[in-house]
Amino acid sequence: MCRVIGITNRHLCEGDYFRQIERIAELPLEAVIVREKDLDSAEYRILASKVMNICRKSGMKCILHSFYDVAEELGCEYIHLPLGVFKGNLDIVHRFKEVGVSTHSVEEAVEAEKLGAAYITAGHIFATDCKKGLEPRGLEYLRNVCDSVDIPVYAIGGINRENIKRTTLCGAKGACVMSGIMKY
Repeated sequence: MCRVIGITNRHLCEGDYFRQIERIAELPLEAVIVREKDLDSAEYRILASKVMNICRKSGMKCILHSFYDVAEELGCEYIHLPLGVFKGNLDIVHRFKEVGVSTHSVEEAVEAEKLGAAYITAGHIFATDCKKGLEPRGLEYLRNVCDSVDIPVYAIGGINRENIKRTTLCGAKGACVMSGIMKY
């Protein structure tokens, strides 16, 4: 069974962002990562607080992204970080219930695991508008990552209904979906 983590991007949302989050929070997802990378800390705090409240009401696990100071301030137990941010703040492992890390190579995946990541995302697997013009790493790459670590791996990048099962056949615990949930 493929577990799905939704990733937010308000620029992909065709209607009201918070209404879309309410809809997403009712889906059978493992979690939602609030990944609004273009916001500053203060703007992110306001948005994340609202998303966390929506998720709390529906019982959806909410993971904040990058802004670990905001996550701590808001009492969020889950954070997802780029590898560089994680490496620069290793004490984060002890400050959160779960730390996920974005990786883009087998070496990064192994490093994230050794440094204490609870799970990793590996991407981008398929062609995606979010990485337009950048060659996807593909399923063989995903298989290599999954074979190299003992923590859960979530495929990311161009994941849709047609290809999601192929990610679990490579050993991934699940996949991350952005466009599919923001335009749902």
